[in-house]
Amino acid sequence: MALNNTYDARLVQQETAVGAGVQILLLALLGSAIGLGPAGWVTGLVFATATWAVLSRALHRSSLRSFGPANRVTLGRATLVGGVTALVADSFESTPPVTLLVGLTAVALILDGVDGKVARRTNTSTALGARFDMEVDAFLILVLSVYVSMALGPWVLLIGGMRYVFVAAARVAPWLNSPLPPSTARKTVAALQGVLLLLAGADLLPYAANFAVVLLALGSLVWSFGRDVLWLWRTSRVAAQTPAEKVLELV
Repeated sequence: MALNNTYDARLVQQETAVGAGVQILLLALLGSAIGLGPAGWVTGLVFATATWAVLSRALHRSSLRSFGPANRVTLGRATLVGGVTALVADSFESTPPVTLLVGLTAVALILDGVDGKVARRTNTSTALGARFDMEVDAFLILVLSVYVSMALGPWVLLIGGMRYVFVAAARVAPWLNSPLPPSTARKTVAALQGVLLLLAGADLLPYAANFAVVLLALGSLVWSFGRDVLWLWRTSRVAAQTPAEKVLELV
């Protein structure tokens, strides 16, 4: 049995290595198509290496016997996000190919709705898969906010950084780590961030319209985070109360 577990673990790790290889292949294709500069290459390679290392460690700790079809879809999305990241990094040195950047981002956003459905249909939903999906989404939003901020200003970075600020705050205030109830509004706001940032990044609208679109994204995100933080704070206060205090509060 130990031999079988080791064999399965190796197969799972091999899939992450293949993902890193596909990421490098995508960078090579981008390099041959648009002449990807040093910044794009370095950023893309760092992204591929970091993704492989973090995912491999997470898989080892979770002891999954199979990577699963849903995680393969998410890994494919991560590869596209790596390509977008390389293009955005390259845009600091040269004019970015907007059509290519928008195309890669659009496919990544479309696939965001696929991995969850695949996980449910194949009954392969895992905590690791959900976390992997969330981290890929968050990083894509961060990269898009960096790209859009070059045209609209550094305030756009608040969109990409808000989730990471929340994670950092949770280390200081552990009550922020409590599980949140399911929320359609939260999911809708999260999905809108990528779409609205992509719309602004495509530069199809006038400056004022792009500004309004991104401001809408930021406003909805602040509302969503604020509502969740308020709920977590109220829940933590109730949990910290003694039974007598709870009774008095009800009276």
